[in-house]
Amino acid sequence: MDSRGRWRIEPASRTEMKPPGEELAALRAGLGRAAGTVPAMWPFYTSPVDGRVTAELEAEHAALALYGLHQQSQSRPMHQHGVSLGRALRTLHRSERFGQEAVDRRVAAAVSATSVPALVYRLRGLTAQLRNVEQPLDYDRLLLDLQRWKHPGSRGGVRRDWGLGYHGWRSPDQTSDEERPTPSDD
Repeated sequence: MDSRGRWRIEPASRTEMKPPGEELAALRAGLGRAAGTVPAMWPFYTSPVDGRVTAELEAEHAALALYGLHQQSQSRPMHQHGVSLGRALRTLHRSERFGQEAVDRRVAAAVSATSVPALVYRLRGLTAQLRNVEQPLDYDRLLLDLQRWKHPGSRGGVRRDWGLGYHGWRSPDQTSDEERPTPSDD
């Protein structure tokens, strides 16, 4: 997958490939499983390893597995550069597809996690909801956030970033077209 969320380019034909169901299923197989224990995921790992599981590999495993869940049955890429998890969850909150209070509770539960496995478990449900509203996010950034989550000293910064994205406020001149009220015909 490239930085714009497009699936890999096949060198022989130079044409874009759709995300194959088999590869996405291999990524989803990693949900709830420890990094390195799902042989079908091994070809997708890019983190350097020296025979042991590192924090980087654990974060990559989690991001890949969540991406596999998110991209399932989607025709457009669910990876979009620059869309933080907080911003994606704000869109989910405003979507009216799920109750705002329920989304708030799920987000609060996720950010209160004290370990990467607990966080990933809670993100799994939110990722499925993001898929339902077809809201992409930046998986490269999520990977970095998961790496930082491992360290209690940097976890607060990730929470802050997600919180600012989720509760983001914009002045009226920064409001996007989709957030701007439509003019009345009065």
